[in-house]
Amino acid sequence: MVRFSKATTAWLLLTPMMTIIIGVVGYPLIKTVYYSFTAAHLASPATTDRWVGFKNYLKALGNSKFLDSIENTAYFVSVSVSAEIIIGVLVALLLNQAFKGRTLLRALLILPLALPTVVNAMMWRLIYGPDFGALNALFTQIGLLAEYQSWLGDPDLALWMVAIADIWKNFPLVALITLAALQTISKDLIEAATLDGANAWQRFWTVVFPAIIAPVSVALVLRTIEAFKVFDIIYVMTRGGPANSTKTVSFHVYQEAFAYMRIGSGASYALIVVLISALLIATYLWLIKKQGDTA
Repeated sequence: MVRFSKATTAWLLLTPMMTIIIGVVGYPLIKTVYYSFTAAHLASPATTDRWVGFKNYLKALGNSKFLDSIENTAYFVSVSVSAEIIIGVLVALLLNQAFKGRTLLRALLILPLALPTVVNAMMWRLIYGPDFGALNALFTQIGLLAEYQSWLGDPDLALWMVAIADIWKNFPLVALITLAALQTISKDLIEAATLDGANAWQRFWTVVFPAIIAPVSVALVLRTIEAFKVFDIIYVMTRGGPANSTKTVSFHVYQEAFAYMRIGSGASYALIVVLISALLIATYLWLIKKQGDTA
């Protein structure tokens, strides 16, 4: 019977999964890199092998619409993630208190997170409806609006409305992570701070905040990475409109590669997005390492 070392056994066990990963992820990535240096076009297969070098990348960095989509994405990420962190922490602090019905509210908290993104987007699109939307009906009945508003048809409001839909779905993730961290805080520390005369705000900053800062930081980075890749909620609610006001970088890549069938330039756009995402992931790993070093 052949005996292998632990290292050899580990590699043999990993080989099937690594083969699948290389086939499913590695090969498409290599092809994408190759296409990014060509003039590949779905409508003109003969252009697939025409080498253009860094022309696609230079064109992407000089494309005002692509740069605008990056700006829209950054704006969406800053608004959405900031609100999710603030609301999530506040909700977690509330649900950490003892009151009647707390268990039910904790269960309901998972509901938005459990909804598929497409279902969430369709729901909010109906809420924002300019003719029969619930938001217009509510605001006109309580006197905040004199007439119905086209929430998703206004370039100044559309991105905000999409961000609200995204916030509603994803703040529970931050709340659950924060709530789990709050459960680890010893009640003796809270009681000791209270006996020392600390008020609620002082107890939060001296006892609670140091205990939740690391988990909340991880949630912040995770949500930033996910928000930067936002596509499905944009596709369902606005298709990048009106006037490209909600076109994010992922939606721009989709249009370039599949709507306009310019695979070469679409691949270069996609790889630029990959590089930006890699920077965000590197930040996430750095935060994890920093958390481990300070633990």
